Amino acid sequence: MQIQPLSALLLLCCSAAVLAEDKVAPAPPPIVEQVMLKELPDYPGKEVLMLTVEYPPGGADPVHRHDAHGFIYVLEGSVVMGVAGGKEVKLTPGQSFHEGPEDLHTVGRNASKEKPAKFLVFLLKDIGKPPVIPVN
Repeated sequence: MQIQPLSALLLLCCSAAVLAEDKVAPAPPPIVEQVMLKELPDYPGKEVLMLTVEYPPGGADPVHRHDAHGFIYVLEGSVVMGVAGGKEVKLTPGQSFHEGPEDLHTVGRNASKEKPAKFLVFLLKDIGKPPVIPVN
């Protein structure tokens, strides 16, 4: 099942990232699909959202937050991830990355301009909170 509102939000954010003075085209947006959404009765008010995210060649995310604990696990290709105040890391299949509820996700992109990259995202979040919060 594809998450249309999430994909649309990411596309809107990517489009807004165009630098007017340079007329730079936005990076291709990611393709996001929901794997599971499950409330956690043992943790009142919390739910887990699992997604797959595929970056097309040259694809990237805009700067954003999750207001959740986010764990990613790379399935295919390689991605570059980073949060404000941290180092950018290049991840390949089998490697993982974490970002906390207060982290600003400043870098999320495909490391390749020729091949797609795909990863699994596991978000532990408050019920009903949006999975992605754009940052201007």
